[in-house]
Amino acid sequence: METSGRLILLFVLVTAIFGSSDAQSVCNVPYSGLFACLPAARPPNPPPPTAACCNTVRRANLGCLCSYMKSKALSNYGVDPNLAIQIPTKCGIPNAGHC
Repeated sequence: METSGRLILLFVLVTAIFGSSDAQSVCNVPYSGLFACLPAARPPNPPPPTAACCNTVRRANLGCLCSYMKSKALSNYGVDPNLAIQIPTKCGIPNAGHC
């Protein structure tokens, strides 16, 4: 699975665990950035990622976010891993890598 896809899933997981405080961050991004990516990772017809989401993905430590990809908590937020892994590509992030 791509690093970027795992990044998005991590966003959702961290948000679920720690809440939405902008004062806190994970993997180099604030929680509000994670929330910005949620719509693009939810079925059935997700919108394209927003500029705020793409900016978050560009700043994130993708390796760090990969460590959260297998969390079952993501499904509690309606995140589809297959949609989430597409976000970096949709944001035009080159060489996102693989987890």
